Amino acid sequence: MADKSIIDAAQSYEILEIVNRGFAYAIIIAGFLSVVFIFVGGISFILSGGQEEKIKQAVSTIRYAIIGLIVTVLAVVIVGTVGKAMGLDIIKYINFGDIIDTVTSVTSGVSDGGPQSLD
Repeated sequence: MADKSIIDAAQSYEILEIVNRGFAYAIIIAGFLSVVFIFVGGISFILSGGQEEKIKQAVSTIRYAIIGLIVTVLAVVIVGTVGKAMGLDIIKYINFGDIIDTVTSVTSGVSDGGPQSLD
């Protein structure tokens, strides 16, 4: 059951699998976006040219991105702890390669004009 994609789980109506993967994907995306915004803030800071307003905006972007990253890490801890108490093992689904495979399979189905088997 753990090696199924979220699309396979949705097609077979396995709610627990869909919830586990949905939480895991949300955590991965939130962490990825936090890191991206840290880089964006850093680049904005470098390119600010000494303008006080641009520096404040860049520092604010970095600050909120770091807060977002901390919240994401705390979410992993909290969701993992609560999930284990409820019998869910969400942490094992946090796998970036799995998301890439799912996105690739979905986009290949869309570009070919129809759904494909994900075997």
